[in-house]
This record gives sequence, structure tokens and C-alpha cells, in this order.
Amino acid sequence: MTNASFKPSASFWQKYQLYFLLLVAIVIRQIPIVSIPLNWLETYFHEISHGLAALITGGQIVRIELFPNGSGLCTTRGGLGFFITFFGYAGATVWGWMLFKLANSHQRTAQIISGLMIVLLLASIVLWARDLLTIIIISSLAVMFLFTIKVRSLSYLQLLLKFFGLSIILNSLVSPTYLFDGRALGDGSALASMTFLPEFIWVILWCVIALAALYSLIKSNKRR
Repeated sequence: MTNASFKPSASFWQKYQLYFLLLVAIVIRQIPIVSIPLNWLETYFHEISHGLAALITGGQIVRIELFPNGSGLCTTRGGLGFFITFFGYAGATVWGWMLFKLANSHQRTAQIISGLMIVLLLASIVLWARDLLTIIIISSLAVMFLFTIKVRSLSYLQLLLKFFGLSIILNSLVSPTYLFDGRALGDGSALASMTFLPEFIWVILWCVIALAALYSLIKSNKRR
């Protein structure tokens, strides 16, 4: 009798877990202080995506800067300017999607991913952080991932990483719309000057990529 009553509840949780985590991420975004670490997380993946795009196309990362208000800057040298500029928002979406997918695949995989994230964050401090504030912010993110490893239940670790992944995708969906500020600054304006396509085209494209990533996760979740 106990097993029969437990199975439907477990199935219900698996079926609607993604929606619950997404709702929590949306709510937390509205809470100024609580949302700060998640904004830093998305900004870090945005900036490191710029940097990795530079490295992939033969350039180099000069420095990464993160600021308390959730903004950031990745200074690069060389590489393909279009690819580097485009991959900020698009890359953050990919990071969020991968975090969710890999964490969702297996509990041990989630543990390995947390460890790799810590290594990446520490490497970023050593190689590309040049100011104390950036070092503090990236260190805070490393501590956040260290905390996930310390969680006793691997199922809770999976939940945390999936929550991080959805939060990053959500930020990648919303953040590009801030470029509609009339100041002609940021990645969208830079791409517009490179391609002569208006900024709103790039903003829409980044939003579509984030929506596609979210739809992909929802679709795969329904098949489970």
C-alpha cells in the first residue's frame, strides 16, 4: 500500500520538477538581494563565453571584470570579433542548457560537473581576474558550487545544478531586452555596426535561442 501511494507522487515530482524550478527562478529574480548571486552567475558565463570564443578563434583573454550590479566585461585581443561578440548571450544559454542536461543525466555526473565548475572559476581568478572586486565575486561563485558538492544527498545536488541552469537560461532570455535602452551600447549595438542589421534583430535572435533551449529541456523532460 505504501509503495503504491509513493509511486504516483514520485512520478508527479519528476514530471513537474522543471516547472517548479523555473517558477522558483522567476520569483527569485524579483527579490533584489537574493537574486544577486544568480545574476553574477549568468554574467560570469556571459563573459567567459566571450573569452572562450576569442580563444577558439585564435585570440586571447586579456581580463574578465564582474561588477556588483550584475554587469561585466571581458576584454579580448585578436580572434573573430563577430563570433566573440555574438557568443556572450548565446554562450550563456548553452552553459545553462548543459548544466541542466548533464545534472539531469546522472547524480555522479552532477557531482563531476560541480567539480569542473569550481576548477573553471578558480582558473578564471588566476588567469584573467585583475581586480579585487572581480576576484571576490568569482570566489563567491566558486564557494556556491563548493556548497553543492558538500550537499549530502546527490539528488539535492542535481536539483541545485538544474536550478542554476534554468536561472542562467532565464537571465539569458531577459537580459538582451535591456539593450533596448536607446543608448546604442552593448553586444547588440556592436553586432549592428559589424553587419548593418539592426540591434533588435540580434536581441530577438538571442531570446529565440534561450527559448529554444528552454523548450528543448521541457520536451526532453516530458519523455522521461
